[in-house]
Amino acid sequence: MKRVCAAGIVAAWALVGAGRPARGMEGEVTVGARWELFVDRYLISEMQGARLEMNEPRRGEVVLVTDKPWEGPDSAYYTILRDGDTLRLYYRGLCPSDASEKQVCCVAESKDGVTFTRPELGLFDVGGTKANNVVYQGVEAHNFAPFIDTNPRCKPEERYKAVAGIDSRLFAFTSPDGLRWKKLQPEPVITQGAFDSLNIAFWDGRVGIYRCYSRYWQAGGYSGARAIQSCTSRDMVHWDKPEPNLYEASAPMEHFYTNATWPCPGAEQILLSFPKRFMPDRLKLPGYTERGVSDAVFMSSRDGVHWSRPFLEAWVRPGPDQHNWTQRSNMPAWGIVQTAPDEFTMYISERYGWPDNRLRRLTIPRHRFASIHAGAAPAVAVTRPLLLEGSDLVVNYATSAAGSMRLQLEDAAGKPYPGFALGDMEPLYGDEMDAPIRWKGGKAGALAGKPVRLRVELQDADLYALRMAP
Repeated sequence: MKRVCAAGIVAAWALVGAGRPARGMEGEVTVGARWELFVDRYLISEMQGARLEMNEPRRGEVVLVTDKPWEGPDSAYYTILRDGDTLRLYYRGLCPSDASEKQVCCVAESKDGVTFTRPELGLFDVGGTKANNVVYQGVEAHNFAPFIDTNPRCKPEERYKAVAGIDSRLFAFTSPDGLRWKKLQPEPVITQGAFDSLNIAFWDGRVGIYRCYSRYWQAGGYSGARAIQSCTSRDMVHWDKPEPNLYEASAPMEHFYTNATWPCPGAEQILLSFPKRFMPDRLKLPGYTERGVSDAVFMSSRDGVHWSRPFLEAWVRPGPDQHNWTQRSNMPAWGIVQTAPDEFTMYISERYGWPDNRLRRLTIPRHRFASIHAGAAPAVAVTRPLLLEGSDLVVNYATSAAGSMRLQLEDAAGKPYPGFALGDMEPLYGDEMDAPIRWKGGKAGALAGKPVRLRVELQDADLYALRMAP
């Protein structure tokens, strides 16, 4: 059997598109300390009565209203990142026009992800005052997207990096502290694309490259669909030719205005993306003149080019607020931060173009973006062959009071290993994010080195993720 490491780029992935193993291509997947999420069918060989189900985030607090003189109703393109114990939120403030040199990028800071303050930095005079939180001014502030460079070869004075620009000119920036920025070079680093929305870049430590995800016009230029492309670089200066995101043949062509692509914390072998889906011809609010309504969707990738979209419905809907039914609202911020042991925090913009333009927090239970789900009827899911590296098999799961789950470790023929059959464990029920599984045969690590299929019987239950503990 061919051995494939889940932490690397999976060659077979490109052949099967969305990450669903084709028959005869079920190579062994190593499962170790990193979490494996059921956001796609990559680990799944078969399901009977079960299905993949997306878990919608919970709307939380409004954390920022862009009501300062150097901000305004067109503030947008938020980025959230963690630097030590501080969360930094970058966003476009003042925007008289797309090409205006008066545009500014601002920063707000928080310790808990809920209460944000605007530091008075004194770096730029905007409207006659330097008592503001502006970190950059110029046309590139239109969509300034910083990240912390985790490349082990990164120079300390370039620990922060960013990409920004419009009109097919995307520039790279560096900063020692995230506050004082300069261009990496005078010339743009990427020139193929339509860069007037939030384009992002980050260091992918799994494969030792920088990735950039940007927007382009698919099939017909400005008369076509807004779409996502990506390219890679070793040095942030020299980039290869952008490649379009590739999807299953069944996925519809939709306008993806932004992408918000981010490696999943604790499962960095999986890239998660939260595009803002734009419906350019719809007009909902009576008397409003600008056409277009938006929501957010969810997808994932294991190689950065091929994307799985088992969930075509909205990840976040506009909701009952009529001011969210106007153009360019409901844009996910770029970034996922952990704000509690069992909680991920993300953000989404609301009321774009209105005086109370604002940002709202979203919360997701840790690693619970999607699950193998069973309703009231019993169901079964079976994985492709796994190689288990570690001691305990740990699962992130939830059931109803009446629901339950049992797991079996079996060989390629479906025969349970002695002591690891369904009947060799007590039914699992409850709601736990780190539940170690024990059988009469002991810990799953006893089967290390052997190809193992995991058979899951579940009823009124969800299995979100699994990993091997040391």
